[in-house]
Amino acid sequence: MNKIAIVTGASRGLGRNTALSIARRGSDVILTYQRRAEDAQAAVSEIKAMGCKAVALQLDTGRIAGFEPFTARLGTVLREIWQRDTFDHLVNNAGHGDHALIEQTTEAQFDSLVNVHFKGVFFLTQALLPLIADGGRIVNLSSGLTQGAYPGYAAYASVKGAVEVLSVYMAKELGSRRIAVNTVAPGAIETDFGGGAVRDNPQVNKVFADMTALGRAGLPEDIGPMIASLLSEDNRWVNAQRIEVSGGQGI
Repeated sequence: MNKIAIVTGASRGLGRNTALSIARRGSDVILTYQRRAEDAQAAVSEIKAMGCKAVALQLDTGRIAGFEPFTARLGTVLREIWQRDTFDHLVNNAGHGDHALIEQTTEAQFDSLVNVHFKGVFFLTQALLPLIADGGRIVNLSSGLTQGAYPGYAAYASVKGAVEVLSVYMAKELGSRRIAVNTVAPGAIETDFGGGAVRDNPQVNKVFADMTALGRAGLPEDIGPMIASLLSEDNRWVNAQRIEVSGGQGI
């Protein structure tokens, strides 16, 4: 029986690559998306072409009120498609970037980052705990920005730092159910994240390439396969860790 993984924010970029990488290892995937339904369905089609099952469900990870109906719908999908009441792996990937100096950051920007990257991760995981199989895996996405200060990312890096602490507490509290919880912290990645600055702005790209030991900015395919590997039985004893996947950024 195939494992079932949920990847939030999987219609594009890093989340999409993670979902496809998980499927390449033989797991079925439930993707969530906020607005890009067509992109999410295209990813579903790619996964099905690999011989795995896949479904795309709409979810706004910054709207806590939507988690209860999402969980109910997920339960229905699991029973109808997989004849199961549980899934195995949760990847809390959904997110957005907001670049602003501390003196320029608005309360609305701050609240949005907290709601999506921290409060959303906390309460979505809480809502889904009854559906996660014992012995499952949770991966929370953080950022290389928590280990170095880059002006303009104070609010974003702070909420990602909170996620890193949360992951350790999740690992401790869920240990009795044999659920391993880890944080993956990518470095700068060429996606449309943050307006696509690393991907589309040669100057920004060069800044990060020059501070990375391997001499370039990262790509989604540098991260997705690593997350898929972390979910496998090969890494069953890795727990409560922050794993940076940055090519040696900032060393």
